Formats: sequence, C-alpha cells, structure tokens
Amino acid sequence: MTRVAGIDCGTNSIRLLVADVDLGAGTLTDLERTMEVVRLGQGVDRTGRIAPEALERTLDASRRYARRCEELGVEHVRFVATSASRDAENRQDFVDGVLDALGVEPEVISGHEEAELSFRGATGVLAGRHLGPFLVVDLGGGSTELVLGTTSVVAAHSMDVGCVRMTERHLAGDPPTPEQVAAASADIEAALDAAARDVPLGRAATLVGLAGTVTTVTAHALDLDAYDPQVIDGSLLPVDRVLTSCRELLTMSRAKRERLPFMHPGRVDVIGAGALVWSAVVARVRTEVARSGGNLRTVVTSEHDILDGITWSAAERSADRV
Repeated sequence: MTRVAGIDCGTNSIRLLVADVDLGAGTLTDLERTMEVVRLGQGVDRTGRIAPEALERTLDASRRYARRCEELGVEHVRFVATSASRDAENRQDFVDGVLDALGVEPEVISGHEEAELSFRGATGVLAGRHLGPFLVVDLGGGSTELVLGTTSVVAAHSMDVGCVRMTERHLAGDPPTPEQVAAASADIEAALDAAARDVPLGRAATLVGLAGTVTTVTAHALDLDAYDPQVIDGSLLPVDRVLTSCRELLTMSRAKRERLPFMHPGRVDVIGAGALVWSAVVARVRTEVARSGGNLRTVVTSEHDILDGITWSAAERSADRV
C-alpha cells in the first residue's frame, strides 16, 4: 500500500486526489478529493500567455495542496498540467512557480498523454459494468480528449475546444445570441470532423463523459438538490435527456444558473459553452454509431477521470523508485 497524490491542473480548475494505492490488488482508496476553480487559462486563447493574477491563484492553491499532502503523509506526488499551460508562451513561469510552491516539477503533458490518463482513470472502474469499446470524452476548459479502447487505448485525439476557450472566443452574451452559438458550433463541428478522422467514433459501445462540465450537465438532468458525486458517478442517462439538459444550460441566463443548487460558482459563466460542446459530441457519436449499424441509447457519467489516472501513475512511479 502506497500513499500518493495526483494533481490535475487544467484550464479552469486545479484538483487534488490523495489515495492509498495497492498495485498488487489493483485498488485505489480515496482519502481526499478536492477542487478549486483558479481559471489558469484566463485569456490564454487570446493572448497566448498566462495572466499574472491567474498564475497567482494557481500557485496559492498549489501551496495549500502542498500543506495538505504533508499533513496526510503523502509519499509521492505527481502534478500534471494540461491545455492552458501547453498553449502559454510563458509556461516556464508556471513550472518554476509550482516547483517552488510544491517542491514537485509540474509535467506539461501532451494531449495524447492526457487522453491516455483520462481513459485509464475512467475505465478502471467501468470495466465489467459496461460493454466496450469505450469512447471516453474528457471535456475540459481548454481542450477535449476523445479516447477509444476496451482495455487499452486504440485511438485518441485532443481537440482545442473547451468550456473556457469557447466562452472567451464566442459566447459573450448572457445568454449567448443565436449568432454566437452558431459561430461556436462551427468551431466545435470542425474540431469533431478532425477528431473523427483519428478516432472511429462509430465503434463505441459505451460513451463515457468526464470532468466538471459533464458532471454538471448530469446533475441538471437528474434535477439534484445539491451536487452529489455519489449519485452522479456511474449514472446512465438517455441521450435525449442529456441533449435537453445541455440545451437548457446553454440558453439560461447566468443569474438563473447561479441559482441552480448543484452549480459550482466557478462554472456559472462557462457551463453554457461546455454544454454546447458536450451536446455536439453526444449527437455526433450517436450519428456515427447509427451509421455503423448500432444504436447509442445512453450516456455514462464518471467522476473517475484523469485525476485517478495521474494518481495510479504516481503509485507506479513510487514503486519503481523502491
């Protein structure tokens, strides 16, 4: 048994998982999961740089995570950074700052590695409960990863499409205008066209959605009185119900979103764009599965994602050092 921590720093949020991992038994037992919205990707799509205030928010959270890891007796930490830090020309400032705050150098990983970690984190708990091949979709703030496989990755593609990026690029209205939605949809559909050339979407037997946009859409579809990860995790929703939930969140005003009891304050302004991306993915996959002779009726939501994959890999690295 090894006590390790995984940290996932994305465009919108930074998350920590501390867990006891038994590699021999293949078990990962959560001790603590936490998330803060720091919006590291603020303005990166427009400026190509991480804003000083966004960097400071992220480093503040990193210092808090460092203290928590020390309190819990963590043996090894892996810190992974994704879309915003990949795109930023001043990402070395981010790397140096995290190293100073946490004592661990952040790994700015490729979209392909991000996809593999997401797949591992999600399918580790889904295998045996649903039929493969799985199409795992990790919808983040700056990018969205689509990964196909059953026990391992067969094909993967990372799209530069996410809830923060699409909000900043197109969806300025409150709620967004039809013209803004059309412009964002054109970007998303073009990205999906490219993804479909790399990933045979029609082969999916089970579509699995990950990350905060998808779990929030699911919470809305379930009409939850509060955000409840135990109810959300593993939920199986009809495709049409998912699409309706997405449409409602996209067309709501921000004031109405704020009043939703399950809505995290840091998602209020970007959930509409996230919902637009997720609806486009779900609709495209249903169409491609139908063209292949199948019928995609439901969508699975998982609370287990890239953060779990990072933590598994942290345990393996710790074992390799012994």
